[in-house]
Amino acid sequence: MAENQYTEDNIRSLDWKEHIRLRPGMYIGKLGDGAAADDGIYILVKEVMDNCIDEFVMGNGKKVDIKVKDGKVSVRDYGRGIPLGKVVEVVSKMNTGGKYDSKAFKKSVGLNGVGTKAVNALSSYFMVYAVREGELKKAEFNKGELVKEYPLEKTTEGNGTYVEFTPDETIFKKYAFKTAYLDKMMWNYCYLNRGLTIHYNGERYNSKDGLKDLLENNMDGDPLYPIIHLEDEDIEVAFTHGRTYGEDYYSFVNGQHTTQGGTHQSAFRESVAKVIRDFYNKNYEASDIRQSIVAAISVKVIEPVFESQTKTKLGSQEIEPGGKSMRAFINDFLKDKLDNYLHRHPEVAETIEKKIKQSERERKELAGIRKIARDRSKKANLHNKKLRDCRVHLTDLKDDKREATTLFITEGDSASGSITKSRDVNTQAVFSLRGKPLNCYGLTKKVVYENEEFNLIQAALDIEEEMDNLRYNKIVIATDADVDGMHIRMLLLTFFLQFFPDLVKRNHVYVLQTPLFRVRNKKKTIYCYSEEERRNAIAEIGKAAEITRFKGLGEISPDEFIHFIGEDIRLEPVLLTKDASIDSILSYFMGKNTPERQDFIIDNLRVEKDLAEETTSEVNDAGELDIAS
Repeated sequence: MAENQYTEDNIRSLDWKEHIRLRPGMYIGKLGDGAAADDGIYILVKEVMDNCIDEFVMGNGKKVDIKVKDGKVSVRDYGRGIPLGKVVEVVSKMNTGGKYDSKAFKKSVGLNGVGTKAVNALSSYFMVYAVREGELKKAEFNKGELVKEYPLEKTTEGNGTYVEFTPDETIFKKYAFKTAYLDKMMWNYCYLNRGLTIHYNGERYNSKDGLKDLLENNMDGDPLYPIIHLEDEDIEVAFTHGRTYGEDYYSFVNGQHTTQGGTHQSAFRESVAKVIRDFYNKNYEASDIRQSIVAAISVKVIEPVFESQTKTKLGSQEIEPGGKSMRAFINDFLKDKLDNYLHRHPEVAETIEKKIKQSERERKELAGIRKIARDRSKKANLHNKKLRDCRVHLTDLKDDKREATTLFITEGDSASGSITKSRDVNTQAVFSLRGKPLNCYGLTKKVVYENEEFNLIQAALDIEEEMDNLRYNKIVIATDADVDGMHIRMLLLTFFLQFFPDLVKRNHVYVLQTPLFRVRNKKKTIYCYSEEERRNAIAEIGKAAEITRFKGLGEISPDEFIHFIGEDIRLEPVLLTKDASIDSILSYFMGKNTPERQDFIIDNLRVEKDLAEETTSEVNDAGELDIAS
């Protein structure tokens, strides 16, 4: 065997755009197709928007216009505008920017001079122009390469910067922007920057009361007591207790939504429990104090340290280099502001204590059941054929690999068998259901431990004690595309929304999209996920096409399934919109029959019946070879 040669010829020097395109994960985290809120296409939008927000924070421009259509994004702010002689450099030369001057941007999240360069390099089309005092400078790029630099021109436009880009489809394959994620992003910008107005695709976004508005617009149902809203220099907090299980947090650093929390969120959780204990002078369990809490916290930190380039988790131990610790800063703030608030509002203090005692009673009532359930799940795990686990888990991985871990929850032995044989054993696990789960709508958490199916799912996820112990980043419901499969899907969603709503709110729950049809001939096979794709495939392959309609996951062989849960996996996220109420959703779909729900079911069954008849008719008319029965 020839030895590997290692010479000067093996040494390469990459320019900035080559390195970004070769290692995009270093700059924007994961790529994705837009199904998850932290997919790369949203990071591109955020990088451009962050520059607009920095201008607003510095007192320049109170409005941002953003449009997203057909995969193209345009953003216009009305700040000072990039200095005209530096327009090209700012978007195409690494370590170039205005945020190295701590006096101007001491509490910005974009301190590395990378943001818009990454957007430029990862876009098939990128255009920027800046306006200053009646003059405009414009430049166009393709994948980071300067295509055209325009001469200075006169303009009547107001000062500011305009960026337009189209993500490169060779990197972000089959991507699509989801309005729900962008809507949430725009609202968060407004909650954190009162006085800012964003116009996104014609809709106006503006917040008067900051984090208080955030909770009011995102809470499920009415709070137990009016939202407590506290502010001081460099910190804002809002919280209340809701009527659902779990703890729900929205945390931010310098305007950055830290979806994975960090030192500031941990400090808040500790401090709120400590201050409330001290106020009542009782040693309540922290879990009882925080049960059903809904809270938002925003801090401003000088030179923040994050645990990844995408800044989703704060690592800073201090509020500023050499300054007060994060824990002491937040604890001192709550000790002063929250203690005073509770003394001034005894009716709120009384409601909070009643809630704590209620959580305490429920915890003690469940203690015995939990022990029996844990013992049962441990014994079941010894001979557990329900869970075919993977080798690594969410808690084992660094930030840039977190999205990989997946648990498929599927029905029946044949479907789970196909997924098990075709999965990636390192990061993909399979949980096999036995029949239809219990409809748990309106039941207490006691059912989670008494029902074997639910108890084993909870044990597999490891979320009994702490949501941060979650073993898989994605929980994927994989059921047949028929009435029974839809019912099982709704029963599982009811379980998650009823008892673990944070899993849905934190974008961990997805539905697996599998093809409805296979269209093929001897040379080519096309899998189709819709009627439109089926028609296009028939047109492409021609008359001699063989068509199979998949009615269940068990009909798809492991050799084929590998295409649907691998690199080209299609996942539909389970999203709660701003106006959605968990209780109203569950009562509509899973409560007692109502005329509205009966009409909904009948209409959808009619659509499915019509689709089946249309498909059979078209296949017979075309004289094609086969369709699965």
